[in-house]
Amino acid sequence: MELDIRRGACRHCGKVKRERLEFLADNPCYTKRFAWYVGRRCATASVKAVAEELQLDWHTVKTLEKQYMQAQLERAGTPAPQVIGIDEISVRKGHTYRIVVSDLIRGRPLWFGGDDRSEASMDQFYAWLGPRKSTGLRLAVMDLWKPFRNSTRRQAPQAAILFDKFHVMRHLGDALDTVRKHEYGRLSGEKRRFIKGQKYHLLSRHENLSLEGQQSLKLLLTANKRLNTAYLLKESFGQLWSYERAGWARRFFDNWRNALKWQRLKPYEKFAEMIERHWNGIAAYCVPENKVSLGFVEGLNNKIRVIQRRAYGLRDEEYLRLKVLTCMLPFAVKPLESTHSITRRADISISRSNRRFPAGE
Repeated sequence: MELDIRRGACRHCGKVKRERLEFLADNPCYTKRFAWYVGRRCATASVKAVAEELQLDWHTVKTLEKQYMQAQLERAGTPAPQVIGIDEISVRKGHTYRIVVSDLIRGRPLWFGGDDRSEASMDQFYAWLGPRKSTGLRLAVMDLWKPFRNSTRRQAPQAAILFDKFHVMRHLGDALDTVRKHEYGRLSGEKRRFIKGQKYHLLSRHENLSLEGQQSLKLLLTANKRLNTAYLLKESFGQLWSYERAGWARRFFDNWRNALKWQRLKPYEKFAEMIERHWNGIAAYCVPENKVSLGFVEGLNNKIRVIQRRAYGLRDEEYLRLKVLTCMLPFAVKPLESTHSITRRADISISRSNRRFPAGE
């Protein structure tokens, strides 16, 4: 299909300008409908695969996908969140981080940016959100990283701070692994064979193990008393998040900490001290209105890692930002339903007419 695009001389600036057609994408060689089709395909496939399938240049596919993702964000708008999740992701080697903030009620990423994971970078999010929407925040879920906490307390002092369960349990898992390494170094000869290769079984929840894994774990815990004690303490600590009153949670933690006496588990004692320092942000989960899904942030991080692996790394940070912010958004509907909307590149060839029309025609 060929069509002529009229040109007219602007009566104000005297320049020759081309008429705008609603069904054309920013790249005038393609319709919006085709551009959005490319964007939807790139949501589940790499740019290279889509380029080979549609016989397009790699850079063309990437540009069309970016236009589609920008349209997704425009249609989604910027909501006023009440509960946010804050975390960082690594964008390249060398401890290069960016901050990701999510709306945990709507289940979508809100903001991706910053220069690192510092307090100043966290302040950039609140500057983007604005003072009015910042005052509407009710709860901020984050890990134990101090700059996130300081920035939130200063920019949104009315928001309660809740420390993510998964990050807290990760610290406890590190403590258990330290005990495992110490026991492996303390023993020698045949006694080591019960510990070797059991890291995964120790750090996993018992119900998540296969039958073979449960049998191997049982053999290890029978052979080593200290690892048995450390493992039981790790498994029981998860009960902390089941209480609905802060007083009950505090009584449980005090009893759990008292159980460490005479056990010679130094890593666990350091973990208990860390929990004591951050107790208010952990006990906040006992408040009924703070019972939000804490798995969304970890699930989003896994999704971002899949995006990075599928592309073998992303050098264009703006492209990565768009991928992150749209990965949880629904597919956008078709932009225009008209007889001019062509879904195949081979069906359209836009030719520019050399005719000049008077302004206003």
